[in-house]
Amino acid sequence: MAEQALLLIAGLIAGMAGGLLGIGGGIVLMPVLRFVIGLSSAYAAGTCVLAVFFTTLGGGFRHYRLGHVPIRSLIPVIVSGALSTIIFSMLFLYLAQKDRWLDLGIGIVFVLVSMRMISDGIRSRKAQNIYKEPAVGLENSLSRKVILGSLAGILPGLLGIGTGAILVPGFIYLLKAATKIAIGSSLVCFAVNALISSLLKSTQGYVDFTVAIPVCIGTLAGSQIGTIINHRTPSAALRILFGSVFTCVSIRFILSAFEVMR
Repeated sequence: MAEQALLLIAGLIAGMAGGLLGIGGGIVLMPVLRFVIGLSSAYAAGTCVLAVFFTTLGGGFRHYRLGHVPIRSLIPVIVSGALSTIIFSMLFLYLAQKDRWLDLGIGIVFVLVSMRMISDGIRSRKAQNIYKEPAVGLENSLSRKVILGSLAGILPGLLGIGTGAILVPGFIYLLKAATKIAIGSSLVCFAVNALISSLLKSTQGYVDFTVAIPVCIGTLAGSQIGTIINHRTPSAALRILFGSVFTCVSIRFILSAFEVMR
């Protein structure tokens, strides 16, 4: 019972982080599944990406209703991302037998995500209310959208974690989208990637549904809360806080990889 409550709370926090910052929430869930619940790296990845689907689904729908998601403009990103996710989900079967490489890969990605969050938070505070930008559409560049979508499919397919750290800055800097548009679009695109990845990992036998169910309930509820907070307040300070905490989490994954190698 205590474990179920812990999973529900972890899902709630992950969902809030997803709706607030435009990330999948895997940076919250993965260390809980891996080091608290004790799942293997492969099962943690498969279970995490299923839960992240519900984060992105809930958050993405909420952002869509707020007018932050230009669906037609996103089609090239969604299609290329789906194809990339399928390809790298096949490669996941190889990594699933090598826990140390999964831990090392996740740790390295988490370091980069954490540094990005801290950097964005600092810049946002200096810019004052970057999240109050006017909503504008995406730049109409097919090649950039395909490249962005293809990159976004790598992490959910290969490691079972989110791509908000790729998609959000990609939408902002490559496609010239306002930040709220970038966050909403990121969640919708990643929802498709996470759905495909979780279905494939389920058929591959790497999803623990007894763990996933309470986490998914939490993420679905938390994503709604996070989106509401995002709509009303700037999140610069939270980005710095999350980034600082998960820098430590990143180091834990990397150390775990080296412990297994011994």
